[in-house]
Amino acid sequence: MAITFSKAAVFEAEAEKATAKRHRLLSLPALVIIGVFGVLPLLIILIYSFLAAAPYGGVQWKFSTDAYLNFLFQRDIFDDTLQFTPDFLIIYLRSFLFAVVTTIICLLLGFPTAYFMATRPPAQRNWWVLLMTIPFWSNLLVRTLAIMFIIRDEGLINNALMALGVIEKPITMLYTNFAIQLGLLYSFLPFMVLPLYSSLEKLDFRLVEAAYDLYATRRQVLWRVIIPLSLPGVIAGCLLVFIPALGAYVTPLILGGGIHLMIGDLIAQQFGSGRNWPLGCAQALILMAAVLVALYFYVRNTSGKMRHG
Repeated sequence: MAITFSKAAVFEAEAEKATAKRHRLLSLPALVIIGVFGVLPLLIILIYSFLAAAPYGGVQWKFSTDAYLNFLFQRDIFDDTLQFTPDFLIIYLRSFLFAVVTTIICLLLGFPTAYFMATRPPAQRNWWVLLMTIPFWSNLLVRTLAIMFIIRDEGLINNALMALGVIEKPITMLYTNFAIQLGLLYSFLPFMVLPLYSSLEKLDFRLVEAAYDLYATRRQVLWRVIIPLSLPGVIAGCLLVFIPALGAYVTPLILGGGIHLMIGDLIAQQFGSGRNWPLGCAQALILMAAVLVALYFYVRNTSGKMRHG
């Protein structure tokens, strides 16, 4: 009997090894793609950030930390002393502010929208999802240009207000922070609604009815039942909005007119007109590091609250 059990254990171990080997082989193409198109470019950017900038673009293959030093300091052209210049830091803080405000407003607008969609009859939910995904059918550049034509001085909003006699001259909305914020909200609102809808659709509304049976108010049901149970969708939506909004390039470039820079435009300038590839690589790595640190604390805090709920 002992010999039979030992043989069965050996066969089971061999079967587990064969299954693990098949899984590794199946995941190999994905790992190769991630390595070639994900890890390798990051390594190139990391290496370039520690090289010297060539006069007309590209890099010189000699070690230098000037890219990271120039992020906050600049050398005086006369005595070569370092002077603190917060210009890049201000652009980063502005971009973080835009991303945070975009995430908060998208959450405030997206949660009731997703709740409305999730509480519709099952036959109607697919239609609401379809309406929410219609903006994705056109390119982001086309949608951004459409917003520009709507809010410009001769656009739809100003013409309508002037025709109604509300204003006498056009309101300047284009090439302002308001235009950038509006464009970010329009671009990333569906990224908040869809994860929230996916989470709320799976919500057991019998728990909501039980809370009402226990004399809970609407506010208590919202904060003690609905929001804790939909927290995975909230986290996913916030991440899907915050990260791309932080590195947005098209929206601030077109609606901001290149005046109100964000991080994406700043990095693009270093590889274009600035011809300082190491500085652009360093700025990209600093952005990635800041995002990873922020996401680490955010996910750790929110996951703890989710477990408690």
